[in-house]
Amino acid sequence: MTPATGRGGETTDDADETDRALVADLLRTVPDFPKPGILFWDLTTVLADAAGLAATTRLLGGTPAGGEVDVVVGIEARGFLLGAAVAQALGLGVVPVRKQGKLPAVAASRSYDLEYGSATLELPADVLAPGARVLLVDDVLATGGTAGAACDLVEECGATVASLAVVLELPELGGRGRLDGRPLHAVLQR
Repeated sequence: MTPATGRGGETTDDADETDRALVADLLRTVPDFPKPGILFWDLTTVLADAAGLAATTRLLGGTPAGGEVDVVVGIEARGFLLGAAVAQALGLGVVPVRKQGKLPAVAASRSYDLEYGSATLELPADVLAPGARVLLVDDVLATGGTAGAACDLVEECGATVASLAVVLELPELGGRGRLDGRPLHAVLQR
């Protein structure tokens, strides 16, 4: 079998590795944010770089495990930006999962624990069709509370999480275990 070719005649695997290397180089850490003892993985530097954003979009958009997807769901807040870019690249719509109190019409709400507190997410009413296959997009998978809550919201509304795609997974925090076997693709692991 001949490997697929990507940008500039390189194989798709080579192109993916080039994109991963760029994203890894642009990613920065911020110690003691949002509170002492937390090491925050900041994608702002990736998003601010045109080539970095394009590479991230390609890597996230090329990963809908489980087949075709009907819509992209982006998790507040960096997941909005990433989800919108991926949806545009795939020719799909994007749905935001918001923090509590930000939506005028709410279909479902879910509270969960974070590594540094707790939060509540909400999904807008009347935007996910029953049976829709969703690509859920976020920046970082840490303890899995946010991703797990977002998956639960999508499924509570009758849609299916076909795949969850994140830029960075922190495996030592065990977030994958909170996804109940849902397909996960992480561009990078640290």
